[in-house]
Amino acid sequence: MNSDWSKRASILIVDDQEYNIGLLERILKRAGFDYLTSTTDPFQIEPLLHRRLPDIVLLDLHMPGMDGFEALRLIRGMQEEGSYLPVLVLTADVTPEAKQKALHEGANDFLTKPFDKTEVVLRIENLLNTRRLHLELQHHNSLLEERVLERTLDLEKAKFEILQLLARASEFRDDMTGQHTQRVGWLSGAIAGELGLSPADAELVRLAAPLHDLGKIGIPDDILLKPGRFTPSEFDHMKSHTSIGASILEGSFFAVLKVAYEIALFHHERWDGSGYPKGLAGDQIPLVARIVALADFYDALTHARPYKTAWTQEAAVAEIRKQRGAHFDPLVVDAFLRVVHSESFGTEQALQSNFGGVSES
Repeated sequence: MNSDWSKRASILIVDDQEYNIGLLERILKRAGFDYLTSTTDPFQIEPLLHRRLPDIVLLDLHMPGMDGFEALRLIRGMQEEGSYLPVLVLTADVTPEAKQKALHEGANDFLTKPFDKTEVVLRIENLLNTRRLHLELQHHNSLLEERVLERTLDLEKAKFEILQLLARASEFRDDMTGQHTQRVGWLSGAIAGELGLSPADAELVRLAAPLHDLGKIGIPDDILLKPGRFTPSEFDHMKSHTSIGASILEGSFFAVLKVAYEIALFHHERWDGSGYPKGLAGDQIPLVARIVALADFYDALTHARPYKTAWTQEAAVAEIRKQRGAHFDPLVVDAFLRVVHSESFGTEQALQSNFGGVSES
């Protein structure tokens, strides 16, 4: 047994006979046990356990007021699940019935009166050794849980960093700042929250929305960066970025990438069914795609592109109102209007500030 730990072990002795307590204390002190607490009153067990949890309890079985069986039930009822506090029963009653009952109530071992010094020390050391091993195992498990948690947090952080890098890659050729994807993510999350989605679901939308144009990495530069209008053939090629993005994201078991898949594939569908790639209408379009469609549209209007100048916020909002029920889901438009007219939205500078204050983890 670890001798240093043994010297620090705390022992509680409960016996209504002062003589028995005195005898046990002398035996234990000579054996090197220094932290002893004793009482002749079993009703003191509860306050003593609250004051300092011992490493072992030596408990007399037959006491007035509260016998050892009741005391065992009390001790076990105060223990936390998964803990191990050994109880060594002191008794002159060695009948099988008494032992069975004591074991049933949670006793771990027995010392028969009158006490044998060697037996007292050996039985206590055996139980304390088990207690020490149990505490070491608990500590080891706690360290493992901490490491697993740390590793899980590291993986979550890495996952979201990868999401950001993917979003940045999708915008690298026509928006090297990457701010478009960030702004669309923030605005999409804000609209989702305004629509009543739970904070967790709104956060999923915020994290997934920046991947809406991931498929652009498959579009040639001469089309993607063309300053003028597309020819019908070029526009068909450009529209394929929805299916390209979906094919990249398809099959993931991560919730955020499942949401990103729906957004990438359907964010150019229109409420009236005139969008692409599948011509879905109304509620056939996933809600997350309806949200991002509006956020993407607003940000595209209010920022300069190779083929257009930036619109004012007022003009963009007016156009979105005009497209309510045609291009956009009316409820999503209403939620957007509440967001854009809120104090937290304000000017473009306020939008950037709000995005910067959102957690990345």
